[in-house]
Amino acid sequence: MTDYMILFPADREDEWDGATQEERQAVYENDYEFGRLLEQRGGRMTGGAELSSAKKAHAIRRGPNGTALVTDGPYAESAEQLSGFYVVTIEDEQALLDAAQVLVRAHHAVEIRPIESQGDD
Repeated sequence: MTDYMILFPADREDEWDGATQEERQAVYENDYEFGRLLEQRGGRMTGGAELSSAKKAHAIRRGPNGTALVTDGPYAESAEQLSGFYVVTIEDEQALLDAAQVLVRAHHAVEIRPIESQGDD
């Protein structure tokens, strides 16, 4: 079995911030459908979370002479930030890709990355 991180880039946080409870519930139900499809294909969710607005983020960067600089706001200086993620385990990558297609009904984009194994050193 392989672990994957499913990332939700969000370029319009203001849309989510202004969403009604019904609109948010529709997204949650869509994500639940993904979980159901994933399980049908032999996979499972092992973690995940909705992330707060990037406006609430802090970044710590290496400054001059290796000192730590703490700033408000996200590390990435772009309009696109992460709005959430899932960690899933599944053997068949194509089955994951098939199940994940339902996610774009409620999310602008979905990025899927294998998680590198740390081994048993």
